[in-house]
Amino acid sequence: MTGLFYAVAAFFLILLMAFASYVIIKGFMGASPEMFTFSRKGILNQLFNTVYLVALSLLISCPIGMAAGIYLSQYAKRGKLTSAIKMCIETLSSLPSIVVGLFGYLVFILMTGMKWNLMAGALAVSILSLPLITTTTADALNALPLPYRDGSMGLGATKWQTVHRVLMPACSPRIITGVILAAGRGFGEAAALLYTAGMSTDINWSNWNLSSPMCPLNPFRPGETLALHIWSSFTESTAVNAKDIANLSSAILMILVLVFNVCIRILSKKLDAVKKGG
Repeated sequence: MTGLFYAVAAFFLILLMAFASYVIIKGFMGASPEMFTFSRKGILNQLFNTVYLVALSLLISCPIGMAAGIYLSQYAKRGKLTSAIKMCIETLSSLPSIVVGLFGYLVFILMTGMKWNLMAGALAVSILSLPLITTTTADALNALPLPYRDGSMGLGATKWQTVHRVLMPACSPRIITGVILAAGRGFGEAAALLYTAGMSTDINWSNWNLSSPMCPLNPFRPGETLALHIWSSFTESTAVNAKDIANLSSAILMILVLVFNVCIRILSKKLDAVKKGG
């Protein structure tokens, strides 16, 4: 059985390496220097939009999701209300992204009278991320041994001090894993953004007026992400090198997710080391 388990692990590792290598190598083989620019022929504007949108979505979903996980794990009493909340979270996590995109279009675009914008896309992605972060936080807190909580409260700490200073730091690695998974979904999301973030990007990197529709940091401007750029390049673009642009966008997106995961893991280990040293 040990050999079987090692074989299964090796299979998935080889599959991941083969898939990543194929996408990255194929993406860079057809690349040209102009693709690595902030012009209309390049993909760096879409890369910035992707990172910016995921950052906005995490700023929205992480506080709400963690707070909901803390409530379900430490404060909510068992009953019909708690069961209903858990059922709603499970239902929300199983919603197709296209449905969330249509909901975001109706609520964040039509009802507000706004055009497609990055904030609407971030809110739509946050709806998809909330169940994952909430469930991960609640499971991480429930998995901690009881002496963590009992020892802290036995020393005179309040319940919130116990949660804030003892339980959350102790289970931070598992919570960070949930955040990574949520960010990964945001990086690769396309259907929900198709109706909310828009399919155009017009950025002026010398304009830093947040109220301007051409300011890079304006969250209420349209912003095409890498995932949307891949889809449009394969289906709608009439450019001669559309396929090469889509392949390069796929490679850059995969590298982006890998770099993000590695950086978050390194940050988590450093914070854990500081916590233990303190």
